[in-house]
Amino acid sequence: MASYIDQQSKRLRQELISGALALISLFFLGMIWYRLVEGWTWVDSAYMTAITLSTVGFGETYPLQTKSRVFTMLLILMGFITAGYMVNRFTEAFVQGYFQEGLRRRQERRMIERLTRHYILCGYGRTGRQIAQEFQAEGIPFVILEADGEQVQLAKGKGYPVLLGDATLDETLLAAKIGEALCIVAALSSDAENLYTVLSAKTLNPNIRAISRASTEEAVQKLQRAGADEVVSPYITGGKRLAAAALRPQVLDFLDGILSGGERPVYLEEFQISQDTCPLIGQTLKQAHLRGQSGALVLAIRRADRTLLVGPTGETRLLDQDTLICLGAADQLRHLNELLCPLGLNNQIQPPKEVR
Repeated sequence: MASYIDQQSKRLRQELISGALALISLFFLGMIWYRLVEGWTWVDSAYMTAITLSTVGFGETYPLQTKSRVFTMLLILMGFITAGYMVNRFTEAFVQGYFQEGLRRRQERRMIERLTRHYILCGYGRTGRQIAQEFQAEGIPFVILEADGEQVQLAKGKGYPVLLGDATLDETLLAAKIGEALCIVAALSSDAENLYTVLSAKTLNPNIRAISRASTEEAVQKLQRAGADEVVSPYITGGKRLAAAALRPQVLDFLDGILSGGERPVYLEEFQISQDTCPLIGQTLKQAHLRGQSGALVLAIRRADRTLLVGPTGETRLLDQDTLICLGAADQLRHLNELLCPLGLNNQIQPPKEVR
């Protein structure tokens, strides 16, 4: 559908340009005729041509010869035809919304150009739609890359920023400003496409966090070797969730309630701290007094070497590049974020809009 719109817009643009050139050609033809045949000045010739083509009803500038009157009648007829053709093209363009489409596309380009510290979602299939819905609910900036024109129109219908293009190509990733993005999510239907996307993304921006979808265990291993920070298999994850729903339904409902959706009483968030921005590095949790000051609960700490400390005690010390996994209400997490990083946001993964 997108290609059809592009073709129609290009056709109308060419037809309008052709009509304008035809009208200009008639104007110069009239000027040259009155100048050479009637011997008028260029100003008088231009004036006569203008009032003839516009059919304002003024009389002849000077009496015309018979052949010039015949030429003038033909000039009026050709002017009518050309003007009618252009009016018809303008009407078609307006009725079918091509002018509005062009304006909307310019607005989208300006919006994408303003993106910074954003997420890039590759693919708007069944998985991509759910991811986009969660991103929008969280209020984070993101852009969708999709090669299918019909899917692009569906994404635009939801109001999502989207670029038509192949996410495996460097030029598409550069158009999405990958150099300034925080995270890329490869949710394409093919494992090979996701692999190429992750490789390209990591080459263009080595610091970007890459999350990928995988269909097989072999693909999971290959994507991890390619540099993906996290690889999710819908089949493996779906099987685990089905088992959890059967064995621990209340736990699953609780986790779903704090991990998804925009209107939640509590949130589960992560905060990465560094010695450059966090004044609490080196202190224990008891010394930092995070729970007492913010009300948020530190559930776990992920060390820089990927070691996970579940249920840290008051004697657990905060180290450089730790990632704190915390539970709390929006205002509690916002206060915790200020305590951990008084100089600004310290999260590589941005918190929900309510937490900022």
